[in-house]
Amino acid sequence: MVNEQVFREVEAFIYKEARFADESAYDDWEALWEDDALYWVPTRPDADPEVDISHIYDNRARIGTRIRQLKSGFRFSQVPPSPMRRVVSNIEIISVTGEEYEVAANFMLMELAIQSTRDMNFWGGSIVYRLRRVNGELRLFYKKIMLVDADEPVANLSFLV
Repeated sequence: MVNEQVFREVEAFIYKEARFADESAYDDWEALWEDDALYWVPTRPDADPEVDISHIYDNRARIGTRIRQLKSGFRFSQVPPSPMRRVVSNIEIISVTGEEYEVAANFMLMELAIQSTRDMNFWGGSIVYRLRRVNGELRLFYKKIMLVDADEPVANLSFLV
């Protein structure tokens, strides 16, 4: 069990991570991640990333590459960046091991595809975060996004989901 102060700190971190992603604050978003990071969007809940295809399965180096591509101006699917906003809710700290927290949440993301179709896309699902306290600050080392429609064909996921 965590106290209210720790819960509020975890909650604030998750909201900040979402805001950085929504506002294309790529450097700030990337700075939240630890060196042993994993950013994963599987195609089904029981997927094995070593065997099954994933929409996204990035280690820390690949997260850095993704950010450099988004900032380059040559990732045309995100030039200009999609205006987006997400709502994160139902935040629960699932487990605590020492200074590491596993956190679950739900989300709904609205994205306007202004680069092409100008469609409003809606992405929703659940998220599992793993956070670690490093030098007194929370850091992200795992983020798994389970889209509601993960096993269906999905549009371009070149932005930060």
